[in-house]
Amino acid sequence: MEQAEEGQGLTALLHWNALMVTVCLSLALAGVHLITQKLDYQSLAAMLVLIAIALALLVTSADFFIEGARSLAKRAGIAEVVIGLTIVSIGTSLPEILVTGTAALNSTDDPALMDMAIGNIYGSVLVQITLILGIVVLFKPLNIRPNWLRRDGLLMLAAVVLLSVLLLQGRGLTRLEGGLLVSLYVCYIVWLLRNKDRIREDELELVDDLKSTEYGWTTVASLVMVVLGLTMAVYAASHLVKHASELALMLNVPHVIVGTTISGLGTSLPELTVALMAAKKSQGVAIGTLVGSNITDPLLSIGIAAMINPLTISAASYDLIAYLIIPATILGVCFCLAMMWTDFEFQRWEGGVLIGFYLFFLVLLEMQRQGFLAL
Repeated sequence: MEQAEEGQGLTALLHWNALMVTVCLSLALAGVHLITQKLDYQSLAAMLVLIAIALALLVTSADFFIEGARSLAKRAGIAEVVIGLTIVSIGTSLPEILVTGTAALNSTDDPALMDMAIGNIYGSVLVQITLILGIVVLFKPLNIRPNWLRRDGLLMLAAVVLLSVLLLQGRGLTRLEGGLLVSLYVCYIVWLLRNKDRIREDELELVDDLKSTEYGWTTVASLVMVVLGLTMAVYAASHLVKHASELALMLNVPHVIVGTTISGLGTSLPELTVALMAAKKSQGVAIGTLVGSNITDPLLSIGIAAMINPLTISAASYDLIAYLIIPATILGVCFCLAMMWTDFEFQRWEGGVLIGFYLFFLVLLEMQRQGFLAL
């Protein structure tokens, strides 16, 4: 009993400290923004600091949103298995949803932001299934659940392929296609809810791993966490898109590359944190966390963005997206699934191979940018 109370107290202390960090990051972002306004954004160092602060604020505020939403869901009597497969999955994808949606919303004034929105989704999927998964496996070899792999693993591949087909056949996404992607994601969630009893046994470990202790938050505190987390996340996402776009112009780098690398990696930090926490308990749920997010991103995240504003791939970025970024992402997903299917376990050397795959992709991106690789 005393240990449980002590654990709850420690959890509360950690989250209040995180609140202080979130507030400080918000003030720092606003302060550096005012300073760089006077410098007309000529300082590259100041721009990088702004992007780093925006990313950090985005991650910490997304964590607040997740914790508050889970607390409210538990108080409402929603089953833990449903919380783990829905709220946590959407919550860890909140940065991608906000960055992609913000880029789509602002793309009327700057069409190149559409490339950043598309690049952010593919960059997030690729970095999670190669670099982040590789880091997790190096930290702790993982076992794979065959039932989970056949259900969510294949759905992840299908979601990425469907998004790619829709993007390439029309050189973008219409509102109708965005609505289709969102509808498919809703159908997936409804299916999980209707079959929760059947999958409860297979997913029980996942929920236990993501739940360290019972949270002692009141309803009011939970609501504050949800509102504060979402507000700060929206604020950080808007700054991240703005400053990443300015960095692209400053360095003469295509927006799609910034979205695929800097933004894609930065918005995937919540998945890395949750996956590493799960891996500590020697469970294969770390992979489930990443794959769950990679179902959300190509269906819900970019679907919402297309419904906000139809997405169009610019002529300057089409070849790069069609012949390098999309094939690399699909190949990375297939490569990862093939490794999972072999003996249903991930070894450390396989994690190293996945990290090498992502680094090779970065080399190809740079070669293309420098003109050494023709597409």
